[in-house]
Formats: sequence, structure tokens, C-alpha cells
Amino acid sequence: MSNSGKPMSELGLEELTDRLRLRFDEEDSGVNVNKPDFRELDLGSPISPLRARQSGLTATTTSSSSSSSGSVSGRTSSGPSSTLSKKFDSQKSHSGELSGCSVESSPSTVRNFKPGHSRSYSGGTLPPIHSGGGSVNSPSVNVLPTGNICPSGRILKTGMGSRFTKTDVLGSGSGNYGHGSIIRGGLASKSDGGPPPPPNYSKGLIIGSEPAKKMGIHISKDPEELKRIGNENYKKGHFAEALGFYDKAIAITPDNGAYHFNRAAALMGLRHLPEAVRECEEAIRLDPGYVRAHHRLGSLLLSLGQVENARKHLCFPGHHSDPIELQKLQAVEKHLSKCADARKVGDWRSAFREVDAAIASGADFSPQLCACRAEAFLKLNQLDDAVLALSNIPKFESSNISQLKIFGMLFEAYPFYVRAQIELAKGRSDNALRSIEKAGQIDPLNVEISVILKNMKLVGRARARGNDLFKSERYTEACSAYAEGLRHDPLNSILYCNRAACWFKLGQWERSVDDCNVALRIQPNYIKALLRRAASNSKLERWTEAVRDYEVLRRELPDDNEVAESLFHAQVALKKSRGEDVYNMKFGGEVESVSDLEQFRAAISSPGVSVVHFKAASNLQCQQISPFLDTLCARYPSVNFLKVDVNKSPAIVHAESVRIVPTFKIYKKGSRVKEMVCPSPELVESSVKHYSI
Repeated sequence: MSNSGKPMSELGLEELTDRLRLRFDEEDSGVNVNKPDFRELDLGSPISPLRARQSGLTATTTSSSSSSSGSVSGRTSSGPSSTLSKKFDSQKSHSGELSGCSVESSPSTVRNFKPGHSRSYSGGTLPPIHSGGGSVNSPSVNVLPTGNICPSGRILKTGMGSRFTKTDVLGSGSGNYGHGSIIRGGLASKSDGGPPPPPNYSKGLIIGSEPAKKMGIHISKDPEELKRIGNENYKKGHFAEALGFYDKAIAITPDNGAYHFNRAAALMGLRHLPEAVRECEEAIRLDPGYVRAHHRLGSLLLSLGQVENARKHLCFPGHHSDPIELQKLQAVEKHLSKCADARKVGDWRSAFREVDAAIASGADFSPQLCACRAEAFLKLNQLDDAVLALSNIPKFESSNISQLKIFGMLFEAYPFYVRAQIELAKGRSDNALRSIEKAGQIDPLNVEISVILKNMKLVGRARARGNDLFKSERYTEACSAYAEGLRHDPLNSILYCNRAACWFKLGQWERSVDDCNVALRIQPNYIKALLRRAASNSKLERWTEAVRDYEVLRRELPDDNEVAESLFHAQVALKKSRGEDVYNMKFGGEVESVSDLEQFRAAISSPGVSVVHFKAASNLQCQQISPFLDTLCARYPSVNFLKVDVNKSPAIVHAESVRIVPTFKIYKKGSRVKEMVCPSPELVESSVKHYSI
């Protein structure tokens, strides 16, 4: 019975709909305290209709959030039933269609109702409502409600879903369907044998469709299907996406060697070679006779420079080897053997040539061979190239130490051994010590590592002692301390440069130049060695050599005023040593005014760069840019700044063919290198900066 006491059968459709709206409004405002025991989620509206295999039995019901009231009614009809959906103010309500499906009903499919309770109904025409005595017209046992169903069989209110709802298995034809989920496959045929009506998908995504794939909705639990999709992505070069699908397939079936094999291929595409090796090893563990996995593992190991291990898998017993991979293997093996022989006798040029050939032959991802290149550069006194080669060594973590060796040293230890030598040559003693200690932990019995570690500790002590003696101005003793360090490490550019500083303090500039030369052969762009050699050459009045070094330093240190001043004085001294006239030369100062042609020619022929501003006192643009020239004069003290008034110096104007003011001309050693007519301040400064270096 309804609250008004009227039988439900006497209520009109409009009045019943109003009561339904009132009930939902009450629930939305919190009046109804009979809340369901599951979370309320906004799942949207689409419902998947399940078609009856038997005609003649259809029932409709509207889900309600009340857990205590409701009734189910059914009627028979010769035709398909009609459903009606009503939109309420802030919440949608969907009519669930109970269809006669060939699914066995269970007691949980339809809720048990207490006598006297009623359930609201929404449909095209109200069927007879039987009330009283607790009797209800139950649907047939072959009836299953559609829409969102919680595990207990309750029909959820729209926008609600169970925490325990399981995802559907594609193609299974069963499962709980939530927001936009559509059963894949066709619908059951109608009893009359005609084609099924087109499905009403409403909104949402069909699982497995292209839009769903783009949004990452892949809920298939069939590992073969996941592998197939992964293969499609792999063929398109989408290795990361393919890897994701292979991972899902492996999660479902971890003991399938083919899935690990395919995962290794995707990892190879991403250049994650060490991880690809582990996947191939797992595939072989699962299937020891997996020939393709053996061959792929052999190729990977060859790329990593592990020749012996690669041979075991490329030449798998009982199967033909890939002739191309076998040829690569033989080439790498040959070049590595020659490299080892050259390294043993100190022929570093040959060692460098052979290791490059081994890398080009197929061992292109080997940290050990990249480290060998870096070591060869170091021994050839090409430190900058050695540092660059070291930075290009492939980096990956290895939890296990193999027993493979290269040049008599464990594979994992050799890169640390090379790094230690390069760090030491760069003067980074702490980094060098850490690297060689790491190499010693990996391969404690190796003689080369032990010798380097011992020498490195002795060099560190000698350098520290020499520095202390230098600070105490005991330069002769400091020279001896640095020499002691060089006996243990003859390629240490830092020790040579430090000893050069001692020779300079002792007035032995020739010996200072010699040590700087050695340091610069090891490390060509060593700034401190360049500074000390330039200063020593200045003391020896070797102005050409001094100017050359200072010009290099000026390019390296464009904002260093001390270097700029040293260069200026060296240039002046060089001109004087050649017997050239030097006119009013000074470093820095103010913009000099020139009016005489001979004076002008002498000024622009002075050492370094001269900038001449041709101006007219009455010209507004000249007045505006003149103060900026004073700023440049202070900013670039090694440059000679001159100004010429065109009204007072007609001879200079005629000689230089000046027709428009302001005009700027830049001269270097008497020759004009640039001319600018009415330039902006930015252009003037950029040109001055360019030619002053």
C-alpha cells in the first residue's frame, strides 16, 4: 500500500512518477536513512540490455536506493516490452529490463521482499499490481536484470557501483558491467529467427575499439591477445607500448618463454640491452631448447662485448648458426686479440685502432671497449678526448659480478680502473681514489689495479706535502716533493704545473716553461699551465710566445682584466722589440681625441684593436651615443678607443672616406676590419667584443 492508503493499482502514472521524484529528492537531501551498504559512485547511465532467448516474458523495474521497500511485478506479452526512462532533477534513474535469458536464476538475483512492502515501477503502461498477503508475482527463473548489479544481486541506483565489482573478461559473455561497458559479440537472436536489433550502446566505449585503445582501456585477460597487440605495436616501432602488453601477458602467464622472448625484443628496441639479456636468459630457463632465444641472447652478448658467452649461444649444438652473426663474432674476436697485444707492449695507437674496429664490427654497446678507447686517448696525451670517451660509456647496474675478463681484468672492474686514471690526470684525486678502490673491491687479485691503487696513495701524499711546502715558501723542497709524485704517476699534469710554479718563484723560468709544456701536452686547455707559461715567457722576453698564450687565454677568459692587461703589455713589448714606434700607449683610460692624420695612422697601428668614432658635435645621434663609448672604454680596457670630429679633421675624413655620421670603424694592426654607419649601441658593443678577443 502507498502512504496515502490507496492501492497501488489505483494510482495513475503521473501521480506515481511524482512520488518517485519526491522519493529521490528525499534521498538526495539525506532524509532517507536507509542507505545501501556499498559506496555510491558516479558510473553514468549506459546499460547493456540482455535480450531474451524466449519471447513472451518481459518485466521492467526501476532501481531504488532504499534497502527496505520495493516490489517486483511482471506480465506476459506477445511482443517486446517498452521501457520508459525518467530524468530527475540532479540524478538520472534508469529502468532495468528483466529479460528471459538462458541463465539459471539464483536466490540472490531478485531481492526478497517483506509482506506489505511495495516497489515503484516505471514503464510505458502500468501492469497489474498485486499487493497484500505478501505475495508477489515473481519473474521466471530465466530472468536476469540488466544494468549495474552488485554482487548480492541488488540492482544499483544509477551512479552507484559496488567496490567488489569485477572487471569483465572480453568474450566471456558474463560479468558485472559498469560505466559504458558493452558485452563484446553479437546479441542472441530473437525467437522468430530474425536478426537481432542493433545494440543501444548509448554513451561509453566499446572495449577493444580504437578510442578505447587510445585511452589505455585494455582489460583483456587473454595473454595471447595481449601478445598479439604487443606484436602489432612492436612492428610499428612503438617499443614502449609493446613492452607494456608483454608485461601484462607475463603477469598472467609468467612461465611462457615466448612472452619473455618478445619482451627482450622490445627492450632491445629501447636499447635496454642488459635487461633484454635477463629476459632471454629467463626464456631459455623456461625452455632450454628455445633456439631463437639462444640466438637472440648470443647477439645481445656480442653487442656487450662478451665474446665467449656469445659464442655459446650463437653456436647452439644441433642447430645452424646465423652466418652474419657468426661473422661479426669472429671479427670482434680478432680485433680484441690484436688490441690486447698492442696494449701489452704500450702501442696505444694500434690499441686505439683495433678497439675502434671491434666496436664497429658489432660490440657497439660494450662498456669495456668504450673504456679501452678512453684509456688509449689518455695514454696518447689526449685528456679531453679521454674525458669525452669516458662520458660515453654505457651505464647500467649489474648486481652479479661475472667471471669474464678483458686484458686480464674482471669485466666489471676495468671501467673503474680507467676512470681512476683519468680522474687523477684531471687533478680530482678524491674521485680517482674512490674509483680505483671500487675496482679493487671487484677484482682484489689483479696486479694492475693493485699497482695503480698503491701509486695513487703515494701520489696523493706527495702532492699534499708539496703544497704545504709551497705555502711555506720552501720552493726547492716543494719541487722535490712534486718530483716524488711524478715518479709514481708520470702523466699527472697537476704535478707538472705545480712544479712549474716553484721554478717560476725560484727564477728558473726556462725550467718552468718546460714543465708547463709537458702539462699542456697531457691536458691541452689547462688554463693554469697556459698562464704560467705566458708569464715565464714574458720574463724571458719571448714576446711572440707570450702574446700567443695570452691571446688563447683572452678567448678562454674574456672577462678577465688581468689577462687583458697582460696581453696589452706583451703586444706593446713585442712592437718595441721589433723597432716599431709606439705612440702614447696605455692600458684603459679615456677615449682619445685625434685630429692629425699622422697621429691617427700611428694610433690605429698600435698593438691590439682600435675603435674610431667619427662624429659631429651638432649631430644629435652622435651626442646620444658618445657616453656609451666611454662605458665601452672602461669595459674593454685592452681596446684603444679614439674619436675624430669631422669638422675639425678634414684630412682624416677624406683619407677614410667618411660621408655620414656617426660612423664607427674598427682597426686591427693598422688594417680596417669593420665599418658601421649609424649603428645601434648593441651592434657597436658586440663588434668590439668580437674583435677584442
